[in-house]
Amino acid sequence: MARSNRREAGRRRLAMRLPQMRKLIMETRDPWQLELFEAYQMAVEARDAVRRHRFNSNLVREYDETCSELERHVIRAMREPSYAQRTS
Repeated sequence: MARSNRREAGRRRLAMRLPQMRKLIMETRDPWQLELFEAYQMAVEARDAVRRHRFNSNLVREYDETCSELERHVIRAMREPSYAQRTS
């Protein structure tokens, strides 16, 4: 999947996961937030691939935790625009 497609897929997926932030997620154009969307999509794709092939349940758990952590970063970035500057 191309980078821009991954960003948009991540954006849509996050908008579904975080309905309270949907409007902000769909409207953002901030490059740092777009990178978060892409990272989220990549983590979800990896987690789903591991689940499909029934590899290691610990690895699935790790990817679940990564996805949750990225969701928290997105929420914070949406609520606190200065957050991106502190974490860059």
